[in-house]
Amino acid sequence: MAVPADEAGNVLHLITSKLPYLPGALRQIGEYLLAHPRQAQSMTISQLASACGVAESTVSRFVRELGMDSYHSLRVSLAEATFATRSAAGRDEEFVYEGILRGDEPPAIVGKIERSSRQTLAQTAKQVSGDAISRAVDLLHEADAVVFCCMGSSSIAAEEGVMRFTRAGKKCLLYRDQSVQVMLATILTPRDVLIGISDSGKSTAIVDAMRLARQTGATSIGITSVQDSPLAELSDVPLFTSNVAGEGLYGESVTSKWGQLLLIDILYATYAARHFDDTLQHLKETYEAGIRHSRSPGSPPVES
Repeated sequence: MAVPADEAGNVLHLITSKLPYLPGALRQIGEYLLAHPRQAQSMTISQLASACGVAESTVSRFVRELGMDSYHSLRVSLAEATFATRSAAGRDEEFVYEGILRGDEPPAIVGKIERSSRQTLAQTAKQVSGDAISRAVDLLHEADAVVFCCMGSSSIAAEEGVMRFTRAGKKCLLYRDQSVQVMLATILTPRDVLIGISDSGKSTAIVDAMRLARQTGATSIGITSVQDSPLAELSDVPLFTSNVAGEGLYGESVTSKWGQLLLIDILYATYAARHFDDTLQHLKETYEAGIRHSRSPGSPPVES
């Protein structure tokens, strides 16, 4: 049965009140539902279990923990809760940021964004394939040049990747203009690597660049949250983030980008660990070059 509004306000309030006392796997489910109630209300039990990285039996246990008699009751309660929230705000489907409602106070906003960020990182980490990371690092090591292709807020991860791998001694390229990205893909060689980053995996310019890179013989690494997306299918090594991107007029939240940044960090750390001495030398050289560039004339030399 759905939770009566006069007993718990709504199911989201009930989950919030129980969250501190739930064990690990049940807490993961609760955090996901609080961060993504609208998405969850349309999920099957297997889809929710997969999104939370738990077994279906754990979801059933979570349902019982809330005092409900079926998973269907949970979905109905989630729908009622999100509808009630929208109605109370006097608007339908209006948000200014993912999960943030009209009138939310700073403590509630901090909690929502913190939960969503942790959920994204945890789910992405669970999806990371050690074999895929190893194959990607091999491609990066063998590459003459590493070209990043992205758009919008995915450029956050791309710029981090450029900085990381440049300091590790790799020649990296990133152009913000999508037309230039596509043109650059046409002149890659079999010794180059293209890293395409798109949360949806459907961004036209990114997909076009990946397709053109394949035609030149260049290899590619794709970072996306959608496993059956065009980007994933065109990638020699696809890497997947948690699928928690925002939608509608407020766009993707920054929390959905933590997964991309996590994968870039994992790629860099694995590369650096595997090629430790070379990376260390390049780190020293690039650090000293940066210091020399920013130091005013007459300053003392950098001590190693």
